[in-house]
Amino acid sequence: MADIIHLKAEERTEFGKGAARRIRRENKVPAVMYGHGHDPIHVTLEGHATLLALRTENPLLSIEIEGKEPLLALPKDVQRDVLKGFVRHVDLLSVRRGEKVDVEVALRLTGESVPGTIAMTEFNEIEVEADLLNIPESIEIDVTDLEAGTTIHLGDLKLPEGTTLKGDPEAVAATVAFPEAEPEEDEESADEEAAAESDEDKAEQE
Repeated sequence: MADIIHLKAEERTEFGKGAARRIRRENKVPAVMYGHGHDPIHVTLEGHATLLALRTENPLLSIEIEGKEPLLALPKDVQRDVLKGFVRHVDLLSVRRGEKVDVEVALRLTGESVPGTIAMTEFNEIEVEADLLNIPESIEIDVTDLEAGTTIHLGDLKLPEGTTLKGDPEAVAATVAFPEAEPEEDEESADEEAAAESDEDKAEQE
């Protein structure tokens, strides 16, 4: 069962760039919750706690607004400062216990393919449908002792119980191949290049 991360929140009544800047100066994060037919709920989250929570893949959050029942939510869009890395804004999707959700889950290679070969994933993440409380952190692809030329399709992946693939099962998930050799420089071309550089040097000296 997935761990639930608890975040304290305050309802937000000020909007716009100026209000957002004031919120961030207080080390807080502006956010909006939507879903399940309710009107968007604008909140302010604790900055450091939110940053830590979002380091987890698909974290299940309990948003605790003072005076109200906590709401479960998944982050759907996270805006970060490109240079400093802090969280600028979060869109949250309200969810309920017992439902299934569509999420992007990371692909991870495990094991070592045959010596001299290299294994590569075609996607960083794949979309799956999973139980809310059992969202996998990642989907593993075991490449142990696989030979060059091996192709693994999305339909070949072993998904956790309760998780189903949303993409095309025939799409390639990973391949095993020989590393591409470095192209050897043609000796004649190298000699011609060296001669041209020598002529340029002479011209500069003149």
